[in-house]
Amino acid sequence: MLRPDDLYEIVDESVATGPAAAPKVLVHSLDGFMDAGQAGRVTADHLLEVLDHRLLARFDVDLLHDYRARRPEVTFAEDRFIDYSPPQLNLHLLTDDAGVEFLLLEGVEPDNHWNRFAGAVRQLIELYNVTLAVGVHGIPMGVPHTRPLGLTAHATRPELVTRSNIWDGEMRLPASAGTMLQVRLGEAGKDAMGFAVHVPHYLAENRFPGAALALVHAISAATGLLLPSKALLDEAAVTGRLVDEQVEQSEDAAAVVNALETQYDAAAGSISRGSLLAGSTPSAEELGAEVEQFLAELNRDDDH
Repeated sequence: MLRPDDLYEIVDESVATGPAAAPKVLVHSLDGFMDAGQAGRVTADHLLEVLDHRLLARFDVDLLHDYRARRPEVTFAEDRFIDYSPPQLNLHLLTDDAGVEFLLLEGVEPDNHWNRFAGAVRQLIELYNVTLAVGVHGIPMGVPHTRPLGLTAHATRPELVTRSNIWDGEMRLPASAGTMLQVRLGEAGKDAMGFAVHVPHYLAENRFPGAALALVHAISAATGLLLPSKALLDEAAVTGRLVDEQVEQSEDAAAVVNALETQYDAAAGSISRGSLLAGSTPSAEELGAEVEQFLAELNRDDDH
């Protein structure tokens, strides 16, 4: 029978383990579920790019991944196939700018064995003395790119949620391995939380570094980790100017953004923040063909 520890292998055994090890935070971002603006993916890539890190553990993706549902890419060069890019799911040890170590779990979301995957992550949490797990991703919302990005916070204990969300009550949503992981960690008495950054729905399919910037700041505020953000800040400024230029060239796109700004400002000034969600997303008819062209042009510019 497949056990949780059959799903991964430790590749670096030099790191201190057990209760005597320094307490750590685990940040996780899994590709495959909703991630508007590539917010979670860009956050993970940014942390690996700017901070010292090393690989701790590697998950056996062959046991977890549905290759026919999400096919890896391979390059065809003239008369042969080269550069097969296999999916990966890895656990890294990173060091923040203050010298504090933390963990990053990043890669493809498992398609199979979710409960065993959660059990495996729990084993790793106990092995490396993780005291808090933080998941991040992006969700599309009817908000303009010209206003500060909102965040939805969630956690296994109310005390961990230090910001107000824009709606109350309950809703049924499709689960992901990341959300299920938070449920299982809560059931086991482990502290876990997460942030979903609100990405303008008309930019949801594009790389939107401002969303990752918001997540990095949220992680830092929640955990005390000192995470650099200048590279994301610079990239977000360039992307913002590009989007502004594209909007200015289209009256219809500008009208949609102006309408979203009006709705955002009205909701921000109201007592009930829930109005930001309700009824704020334009219909397909409102967006129209002009906005579709706007997005296509933005994608073409990103390719250059």
